[in-house]
Amino acid sequence: MKLLIVESPAKAKTIAKYLDNAYTVKASVGHIRDLPKSGKNVIDIEAGFVPRYEISKGKEHVIEELYRLTKRAEEVVLATDPDREGEAIAWHLEQVLKLKNPKRVAFHEITREAVRQALREPRQINTNLRVAQEARRVLDRLFGYDLSALIWQKVRYGLSAGRVQSPALRLIVEREKEIRAFVPEAYWVISADFEDQKKNKLSCHCSVEPKLATEAETIVKLARAAAWRVGEVTASAVKRSARAPFTTSTLQQTASSRFGYAPSVTMRLAQKLYEAGHISYMRTDSTTLSAQAMDEIAKTVRVKYGDNYFAPRQFKTKSKNAQEAHEAIRPTHFVNQTAGASPQEKKLYQLIWQRAVASQMADAKLQKTKVTVVADDKKVPTFEVIGSRLIFDGWLVADRAARGEETELPKLTAGDPLKLLEIESVGKETEPPRRYTEAGLIKELEKRGIGRPSTYAAIIKTIQDRGYVIKENKSLQPTDTGEVVSDFLSKYFADYISDTFTAKMEDELDEIAAGERDYVKTLTAFYDPFTKDIAAKKKIEKLTNLGEAPAKIKCPKCASPMIIKLAKNGKFYSCARFPECDGALTLEGQELQGPTKTGELCPDCGAELIEREGRFGKFVACSRYPKCKYLKKDETGGQGGPGDTGVNCPVCAEGTMIEKRGRFGIFYGCSNYPKCKNIVKAKPTGKICPECGALEMAGTKTIPERCSNKSCPRHNPHRMK
Repeated sequence: MKLLIVESPAKAKTIAKYLDNAYTVKASVGHIRDLPKSGKNVIDIEAGFVPRYEISKGKEHVIEELYRLTKRAEEVVLATDPDREGEAIAWHLEQVLKLKNPKRVAFHEITREAVRQALREPRQINTNLRVAQEARRVLDRLFGYDLSALIWQKVRYGLSAGRVQSPALRLIVEREKEIRAFVPEAYWVISADFEDQKKNKLSCHCSVEPKLATEAETIVKLARAAAWRVGEVTASAVKRSARAPFTTSTLQQTASSRFGYAPSVTMRLAQKLYEAGHISYMRTDSTTLSAQAMDEIAKTVRVKYGDNYFAPRQFKTKSKNAQEAHEAIRPTHFVNQTAGASPQEKKLYQLIWQRAVASQMADAKLQKTKVTVVADDKKVPTFEVIGSRLIFDGWLVADRAARGEETELPKLTAGDPLKLLEIESVGKETEPPRRYTEAGLIKELEKRGIGRPSTYAAIIKTIQDRGYVIKENKSLQPTDTGEVVSDFLSKYFADYISDTFTAKMEDELDEIAAGERDYVKTLTAFYDPFTKDIAAKKKIEKLTNLGEAPAKIKCPKCASPMIIKLAKNGKFYSCARFPECDGALTLEGQELQGPTKTGELCPDCGAELIEREGRFGKFVACSRYPKCKYLKKDETGGQGGPGDTGVNCPVCAEGTMIEKRGRFGIFYGCSNYPKCKNIVKAKPTGKICPECGALEMAGTKTIPERCSNKSCPRHNPHRMK
């Protein structure tokens, strides 16, 4: 028997179809061992930063089965993904299963031809790639553990920092501060409608945008009294060239812009398409296409659109560390214009197909025309309009969503008289910089060299999961907690969350992967000064005061001035006399009640139970928290109570969704809380979302019934095309 091991059951199923029973194909179901979730002592620093791995929870039976099969196999082949992560998984399999010289194969697409070709060219596990991945994991653990411990001491318990997440958070906070500091300036936009002798209308705008209302009124008054004519007509040919086929970064950006997919959703869908054999490997920063792919695209373009639409080209990869042996993301078979098991997968596949095919097509040709309109009164500024007309659609025929709108202009000649029909001025204000969208943040991270293609989705998901950033109408906005953490790091550890440091560390990891840099020397060069800087900051005072509250805000209990502090749920006003006075207000001015004794004892440790107010309303817990984490279950509104919706919780499959009241109003949570923390913000209907499997919620007057999962497109069905 010959045994071939991959990570995913879906990938195993696809590969097995191509091997005609020549191999038994099994999946490790991801990593079989990893660093423990907590603790720094899992890394033996003195021995040379040696990590102490442990078997991943729940993987014991997987290892037992694989070990049993390896003992019977005459040949073992490790066919994990073709990147550092895949190389690391292959090495862990070798170590745990005690394999002797296993064969390592890698393919960038799961097709019959690619799989069989890879099996004809086996190699050894690439130690450099594996070590680079280990260096990243160790570096992130050392950075996060030591810095997070300091933040716990100096800011608040439970907060954390990350080597690449913290620089990303810094970018979002810096943009938010730019928006707050922005001072808008007033200006006036003057627009006018004209008519030529053939009754054709022409809408123009003034070339000058006055800063004062009086200036705008003067222009409008003079314009109404003036005679008008066409001053100049200039036409120019413009080309729009096709974009490069997708890299990981550009796929995430485009899917976010066009479909509203979160980067993590895009990568999950792309992973499924790859494992099903529909697209090439989805983690890449290369824009290269293989000769075989170019040939397939050529046939597709000529047959579907015509010979005049085909224009082969190679795109230069922008990333200096891109592996040119890898390809851009593309379909494995271009004859398939649609593929995927779900509507989301099909939309993403079509996007990938369109971009790859369009990349090898002729330029689109447009004619741009600029018309300048002048008055006989020289005191009146010129008015102008720019129109465009598509002459040859070229690659846009394959990617119509990129086409944009056309503005057709009537045929005009310099000197033609015009009649002013209407003119108006509208007062406006300059706008601050826009907040980052997920697509915009990925673009910025890539530009600054922060992270790598495989990490962008995880970075954005992590800063949202930690409560440092929220997504509002596609924009990323820092929370109070996120801003405080970022400010602390910027003040005391600016060098470690700077663009230069983060990009430099990524380059050094790339050098380890290329065999050009030593693992121990790299980590030592980082860790020795880092630990000294951490030790030096242990003497700073705890950050309890975030500034004085506005003078009009007074303590509700003693009328003393108040200061701003940080709690788990954000900033609040605290009496400046605390702990003598425990008066507190929300930033909206609502009085906060402190913990009150219930007269009961904790059944776990015997300490007093107290009632607290949390993010989702009042609850009773042990006074020794966090040493004792006992939480009293709410008996009044539990399962079977008056607030029970009867809708089964899809997460734990044990509780039901019950109505609760929190700080921000009514929400619905699992009756099995705190074991299950599933919540939805509107009443669940009992239906399951066909896209992601989450509960659906009742709709509103303007929004229909929708998915409760914020990252699912059906969370905002009114925006779906």
